[in-house]
Amino acid sequence: MPDMLVKLYKLPPLEPVLQTQRDKGIQIRRTLAPEKHLVLAWITQYFWVSWASECEVTFGHLPIGTYIAVENGVMLGFACYDATARGFFGPTGVNDAARGRGVGGALLLAALHDMHVQGYGYGIIGGVGPADFYAKVAGATLIEDSVPGIYGGLLKG
Repeated sequence: MPDMLVKLYKLPPLEPVLQTQRDKGIQIRRTLAPEKHLVLAWITQYFWVSWASECEVTFGHLPIGTYIAVENGVMLGFACYDATARGFFGPTGVNDAARGRGVGGALLLAALHDMHVQGYGYGIIGGVGPADFYAKVAGATLIEDSVPGIYGGLLKG
């Protein structure tokens, strides 16, 4: 899967997206250190332990580079940046039951806006799955000749 590039200085506004989520009763926020074990367990349950490993790295940064979506005290999704490489967005995921509600786009934009605040001009989305989603929500473009990218030679197990 190829990588994509995002111009962080040209992102759509974040606040209207967050307000839409709040109107649905969903909070998009940066996770806190005491939630680390819960977030990693959730990622392992709904996705892959390798994604939990990547996410764990972000808890070593200040500010923490992971955003979560929460509804009525239940986690719906997450988005990370600066996990496997600096300037990289991901991993990210939303529980199947919460898809189609704008949660993934809100998490994406929250993390990308934060990357911009942290001083990045561009963000890289590594090994993308839904390229059309990233293009639509954040204006991401494919990076030519980016396969296998930083994930080449990754241990399998």
